[in-house]
Amino acid sequence: MKYAVIKFAGSQYLVAEGDQIIVNRLTQKESDEVEMKEVLLLVDDQKVTLGKPMVKGAVVTAKVVNHFLGKKLRIAKFKAKTGYRRVTGYRPQLTSLKIEKVTE
Repeated sequence: MKYAVIKFAGSQYLVAEGDQIIVNRLTQKESDEVEMKEVLLLVDDQKVTLGKPMVKGAVVTAKVVNHFLGKKLRIAKFKAKTGYRRVTGYRPQLTSLKIEKVTE
């Protein structure tokens, strides 16, 4: 089984071909391809390649499946004895990616 650890948009993900990951909203349209060149670790059956800091020539290709809004987050602020209460919230904008190919 071939899988990789990638760094994308400030976060690290463990991905394999056929996986689906959720990242912060991207500017690409649906069904566009995204190439991720910051591969930190690449495993191909028994061969392990560790990047220093990145694996040279390794690319992970993904396809944008859809854009959507995440679960609503509620933020509450409270200070005792003063009557201060504030409740706000938001829904994060997310993108779903399907990993197409992991190449060396």
